[in-house]
Amino acid sequence: MLVASLTAQVGRAVLLGGFLAAFFGAFAAAVGARRADVRTLRLVPGFVALASALALAAFGVMEWAMITRDFSLLYVQKVGSTSTPALYNFAAVWSALEGSILMWVLVLAAYVAATTWWMRKRLAEPLIGWALSVLLAVLAYFFLLSFGPANPFVVGPPGVTDGPGPNPLLQNHVLVMFHPPILYLGYVGMTVPFAFALAALIAGRVEDGWLHLTRRWTVVAWGFLTFGIALGGWWSYEVLGWSGVWAWDPVENASLLPWITGTAYIHSVMVQERRGLLRVWNVSLLIATFSLTILGTFLTRSGVLNSVHAFSESDIGPWLLAMFAAVVALSLVLVFWRGDQLRSDDTIDAPFSREGAFLVNNVLFAIFAFVVLLGTVFPLIVEALQRRQIVVGEPFFDRLTAPIGLTMLFIMAVAPVLPWRRDGRDAMSKRLLAPAALGVLALATSVVAGASGLAPLLAFALGGFAAGSALQHLVRAVRVQRLRGFVGRANGGMVVHLGVIFICIALAASNSFTKSQEIDLVTGQRATFAGHTFELVGLEEVRDDRSTSVRALVSVDGGKPYAPSITKFTRIGMNVGTPSVRTSLTRDVYLTLEPPVRQDSGRARIKVFVKPLIVWLWIGTFVMAFGTLLAVLPSRRRSIHAIRDEVLQA
Repeated sequence: MLVASLTAQVGRAVLLGGFLAAFFGAFAAAVGARRADVRTLRLVPGFVALASALALAAFGVMEWAMITRDFSLLYVQKVGSTSTPALYNFAAVWSALEGSILMWVLVLAAYVAATTWWMRKRLAEPLIGWALSVLLAVLAYFFLLSFGPANPFVVGPPGVTDGPGPNPLLQNHVLVMFHPPILYLGYVGMTVPFAFALAALIAGRVEDGWLHLTRRWTVVAWGFLTFGIALGGWWSYEVLGWSGVWAWDPVENASLLPWITGTAYIHSVMVQERRGLLRVWNVSLLIATFSLTILGTFLTRSGVLNSVHAFSESDIGPWLLAMFAAVVALSLVLVFWRGDQLRSDDTIDAPFSREGAFLVNNVLFAIFAFVVLLGTVFPLIVEALQRRQIVVGEPFFDRLTAPIGLTMLFIMAVAPVLPWRRDGRDAMSKRLLAPAALGVLALATSVVAGASGLAPLLAFALGGFAAGSALQHLVRAVRVQRLRGFVGRANGGMVVHLGVIFICIALAASNSFTKSQEIDLVTGQRATFAGHTFELVGLEEVRDDRSTSVRALVSVDGGKPYAPSITKFTRIGMNVGTPSVRTSLTRDVYLTLEPPVRQDSGRARIKVFVKPLIVWLWIGTFVMAFGTLLAVLPSRRRSIHAIRDEVLQA
């Protein structure tokens, strides 16, 4: 018990020390920036280093307690178990509320440390001082959350020697090791551009310089958020047994909302860099993106939502809601205060120009975000005001977002061929001829393959149209600059567009043309569905310390057997079905085992889903990740400019 008490005390002491280091670091950065006091500003990296080290120490203490099965801690009693495999036991730290906030602290501390190191030669500038003050203030607040309402170092009841382990759904697939951390890298990473936007408003430095400082940070955070969301869809597909990747679950929407506003910002900031337009809009998008990460954290971790992803009810909700309100209020005050400086005298000269297309694109993103936000929070508003529960389901989101998505595909095809400033209608007819031909070819191919329905056919046609435009841009770039010129924001963006197109077409195909049926199989007999044959080879039972699993070995089209299963986690008493999937470039055959099932019966009921093109979701995800990497790497031309500047300074 003495060791247990020591672990809890060390953990709490480390969190308190981290809070104090972040708090005084934020204070020193603000005072130094306000007074232009270089000596005070040079104290800030020390506070950052201390806060970051203590964040790492707090996470390390929690991991050590989990690895050593220190059941004196209440958190370990809740999510730990002597029978949980090492991989899932390690991931159990972020499987519940308190650990997830601790991970937020760790990731944010890493971002603050990286930002401080990156700006180490410019600490005397007021803009940098204010940005570090904002970052450290946010870090201090999350340290306070972890020390207070989300404390993972609370001592539990004595005498507990084992626990139930993590939620069975979180110890059923290796993606639990990657999906949450990568999602956090995206979620938390949006704090950096927000901090610089707020710093620009506070310091009155609203010129475009801060945009160049944060562009890569924004793209990197957006890339992590994109990849994290996609991995969440992959986890849902591989674990939940419903054959889908996105259900418009409120917690899924909570991660999608900042992605939408972040994507809008990445597009519209190019207009500000090129023309000096949309300054208020861009600052507002960054504020909205960060605010939506806080709102999403509230929705996920306050217990107000019923979701397979949400954590149980806790006391953290009011704290997060208060932070959300404070961020929005402070940001609005600063935007109104600097409104005159943010306004631009320039205007969009021609609607059919690149900036005109980006403006339309931003309006679509804003509508998209509003629809998702409305459908997510409306049931909560109704419940709070009328004490009744309603559900906003998939039909609402599908019906309203499908036209927005199709229009975005059209804009994605048209925008790259439009010139800046001047009317581009004359150029469109020439530059869009080849992309339009590819769109017609894609439409004809889909019809020959058996596709039908207005929305899917439009998705295939517009997807081909947009892909043709992106490929045309890339071919022209390679022809002019060769492969060395392939790196950079513009070309990376076109690769990202190709990934988006793959995902849109895969979603259109899988959502519209999936076939499913339950089949009763008897050992040694074959059944046929959707052009495939299925044979039950046998049933087997697998036992270990934590679970009992029954697997049905099913041969598909006479090939190797696949093994959908039902696993009972004995400590929790919960049955979890695990699908088995045969994947190809054209379709997936997705099998689930339906209860009840007995090993000695020689019978099994299998639900079969035949899903076209689903693998292109994952291919598109990796294409987007590759495009993001290209976008953050400096282009060859930019590198030459950087070398020239260094020579001139020397």
